[in-house]
Amino acid sequence: MAAARTGRKQPSIRTLWAIAKSPELHMTDEDLHAVVYRETGKESIKALTQGQINEVARVLQNMKDGVSRSTRPKRTDEGGDARTIQQRRKIYALTESLGWNDNPQRIHGFVKRMTGVDRLEWLNVAQCEKVIEGLKAILKRQERKEGEG
Repeated sequence: MAAARTGRKQPSIRTLWAIAKSPELHMTDEDLHAVVYRETGKESIKALTQGQINEVARVLQNMKDGVSRSTRPKRTDEGGDARTIQQRRKIYALTESLGWNDNPQRIHGFVKRMTGVDRLEWLNVAQCEKVIEGLKAILKRQERKEGEG
C-alpha cells in the first residue's frame, strides 16, 4: 500500500538478486538464500509474498548501505593535490630533520601560520614552496645554533 501511495514500484525477486549481486555485497546464491531463510523462514525465494520480498529487500539494502559507509574513507589527510606529492615528501623529510615527527600538530601549526591552510595535504604548489623555504630556514638556523654551541 505504501508503495502505491508514493508512486514507487514494489521490489521484486529480480530486485533481491540485483542488490545481492551488487559490487558492495558480492553475495553468492547460497548467501542470498540464507538471508531469505533467516528473515522469512522460507527456503524458496519464489515462495515469498510481496511483504516478505519488501522485508528482504530492506534488509539487503541496509546491508549494502552498511558496507558502503564502512568502506568510505574517513581520513582527511589522505589524497591531497597530486601535483604536490613530491613537495609534501620534502616537507616531511625536513620535519624529520628538525625532529618534529613526534608531534604532527607542530607541522600543522606551522603550515597554518605560514599559509592560513589547516592541513598540509590541502596546500597548493606555491604554498608548499613557501612552507619548504620556511622549514629550510629553521633547519639552517638550528644547525648554525648547534655549530656555535
